[in-house]
Amino acid sequence: MQLIRHLPTRLADPRPLALAIGNFDGLHRGHQALLTRALEFAPASRPAMLCFEPLPRTFFAPHDPVPRVMKLRDKIDVAGRLGVEVLVQLRFDRAFSLLSPEAFARDVLADDLNVGQVIIGADFRFGHKAAGDAAAMSQYGRRFGFETVIAETVVAKTGADPSGQRVSSSRLRQALGAGDLALAERLLGRRYAISGRVIRGKQLGRELGFATANIRVAEPPAFSGIAAVRVDGAGLTGHPGIASLGRRPTVAGRDWLLEIHLFDFEGSLYGRHLRVEFEGFIRHEEHFDSLAEMVEQMNRDVERANALLTRR
Repeated sequence: MQLIRHLPTRLADPRPLALAIGNFDGLHRGHQALLTRALEFAPASRPAMLCFEPLPRTFFAPHDPVPRVMKLRDKIDVAGRLGVEVLVQLRFDRAFSLLSPEAFARDVLADDLNVGQVIIGADFRFGHKAAGDAAAMSQYGRRFGFETVIAETVVAKTGADPSGQRVSSSRLRQALGAGDLALAERLLGRRYAISGRVIRGKQLGRELGFATANIRVAEPPAFSGIAAVRVDGAGLTGHPGIASLGRRPTVAGRDWLLEIHLFDFEGSLYGRHLRVEFEGFIRHEEHFDSLAEMVEQMNRDVERANALLTRR
């Protein structure tokens, strides 16, 4: 996959791009519908996706950042498995925010990215003050030589809501924030997972009898709390364990960190890349008055995690 982070750029292939545009944080089933339409134009066009960093909502309200579902590496991994050949992740800054809808369509899409097709949702907005909409994109496409495709809305039904609701990033974040991993799985079309390279920690977990492999996450994360997990990578395949994603209030932690305790495992994982799949929610993160009280709860959490993993 070709990753593009700056414009102008040299495309690795002269074919036009079939470019899906969105925030693509999570690559849920709604996002996948956009990418499916992009794939329909292959091989004449290269299936591609365009997203922004930071998310525009976070740029305009940095005091209230949007909770994040995935890191760039996870996005590349999932998008590649879906068939995307080009991932364009552009920096959203003040200059970019001031682009008019016409300038975005002409300069970025037509000139810089050589799009043959642009795939968007019906509610897509673009350009300065979100002045452009799907109808405007269709008009610009006719002027600047690309086809505009409006993807259908994807609906997810549940037992409590048989009529279904639109699959959206906000709904996915709400599910993850509530620890509803089952709903998140339905919205994603796969289990929620985080991957990353294991870093060195303070080794407090080892001292307490719960050695952990620690991974940095996108901040602030949409999910936090304690969960039963299975881990792949570094010679592991579906290895059972328990994970805590949070700021570790009992030990005055500050940064967000994913800490994974693998059951019946001995060895060093420093520097290795792991993929952590969340199987079942146990509880939200909480503060304990003492380390002893925290260890007691951790033992109960391990019992619950083992039971959850055994059932699944």
